[in-house]
Amino acid sequence: MDQGRVNPQMTLETQGITGLGQVYYNQTEADLMQTALVNGEGSMGKGGTLLVTTGKYTGRSPKDKHVVATPSVEPHIWWDNNARMEPENFDILYADMLEHMKGGSYYVQDLYGGADPAHRLDVRLVTELAWHSLFIRHVLRRPDREELDTFTPDFTIINCPTFKADPVRHGCRTDTIIAMNFDKKLILIGGTEYAGENKKSVFTLLNYLLPEKGIMPMHCSANHAPGNPVDTAIFFGLSGTGKTTLSSDPARVLIGDDEHGWSDRGSFNFEGGCYAKTINLSPEAEPDIYATTTMFSTVIENMIFDPETREVDYTDDSLTANMRCAYPMEFISNASPTALGGHPKNIIMLTCDAFGVLPPIARLTPAQAMYHFLSGFTSKVAGTERGVTEPEPTFSTCFGAPFMARRPEVYGKLLQEKIAKHGASCWLVNTGWTGGAYGTGSRMPIKATRALLTAALDGTLAEATFRKDPNFGFEVPVTVEGVDTRLLDPRATWGDGKAYDAQAQKLVEMFAENFAKYVPYIDDDVRAAAIG
Repeated sequence: MDQGRVNPQMTLETQGITGLGQVYYNQTEADLMQTALVNGEGSMGKGGTLLVTTGKYTGRSPKDKHVVATPSVEPHIWWDNNARMEPENFDILYADMLEHMKGGSYYVQDLYGGADPAHRLDVRLVTELAWHSLFIRHVLRRPDREELDTFTPDFTIINCPTFKADPVRHGCRTDTIIAMNFDKKLILIGGTEYAGENKKSVFTLLNYLLPEKGIMPMHCSANHAPGNPVDTAIFFGLSGTGKTTLSSDPARVLIGDDEHGWSDRGSFNFEGGCYAKTINLSPEAEPDIYATTTMFSTVIENMIFDPETREVDYTDDSLTANMRCAYPMEFISNASPTALGGHPKNIIMLTCDAFGVLPPIARLTPAQAMYHFLSGFTSKVAGTERGVTEPEPTFSTCFGAPFMARRPEVYGKLLQEKIAKHGASCWLVNTGWTGGAYGTGSRMPIKATRALLTAALDGTLAEATFRKDPNFGFEVPVTVEGVDTRLLDPRATWGDGKAYDAQAQKLVEMFAENFAKYVPYIDDDVRAAAIG
């Protein structure tokens, strides 16, 4: 098989990774598909897709992600949110992993994170599974073939699912490990086949590195108006809140679906592909994403399929509700060829409210936007993390706490400064429940959400009549063309208004209790927003 291009001065051997069996560098999609099938890692699906399962773990393992506490990074890490690993434990872990890898075949992809050449991070991924190599080739950005002749990685990630960590020997929690050493520019992943750990490790790297350059790293999707990158919108939100679905609007140009930066030059995608949830995916609601599930080399993860016809079942969540597909950006017809946008004109904060309290859309002042950004209220969707089997209300600061290496105030201050400088309009959008909490109410109709977003992005919503929400103080439109007026008043959707009031008061108290830890770090305007 084709070895692919590689900088001869930067092979694995020159990095001190020796004793391996066959090493395959920068193979393209066809070779990786062939290898994965020959190795028995997956099955061929309709259209030449690759159908795979991830074994024991079908979601991320955030509690098993550790940061190595070297002197240069220790003062800057948010230790309340990141598990600590001592440098000597990491050294033993690395030596043990390299010993385990000896004689095995490995797949190397030299890629980068960041569509803006001025701020990109060159990353080398060394994977035990060929399909992981295909996955990361889709979701990160691919250098030109000629660039590989001089490619030198800034960081190297080694992913070896068959390696099991030893909590006593390696100073970790379980035999699953994601260990990040910023000084040695190494990330080690073991004990899990879940491919999402690869891309989120790169995101965590950028979340640590970019703020020092004045760049805001964001867990968000982004799009812009056709022919007008100045009219850029970003959509903050955790997995399952609708980032991918809502940014994949055929009337706008897709910049990216998950991770972006905001620099003095504008916004830019970190990635080169998408990792979309496929549960209940339909051609009517999400035609572009649906079409990718029969395109050559798309990785279809943890979906039940007919062994004879290879038809996948979008409703069968018996493996996990976190079923997904990974594909390159060019599979989306309206994707931006540059993955670059302007300074965001509209900032959408997506929340999946399992309490059924929040309205489908609300207009936020800059201070309220900071309050909701630092709060990061949403619901963890079933399957995204190990152990989550139904929507679970949570506060995930910056709408991405599992990936935040620095304290939340660092990111909050950056966002606050950029909103003030560029005058972005801010909106809170609830894609969760209405008419009652989870188990009683129903999910917010996606048709209504799209209509409200369209009105926000084209400017017509700003002209609507608004009322002040009695619970949170933000502004809620009274009427919007094409949207059931009753839906705009969440209390009216409940059969029992008093029950709604009690649920709303409970949520307000949860917000206040959660936000108390940020009060010493915020300015007076945000503090006022926090207390109503």
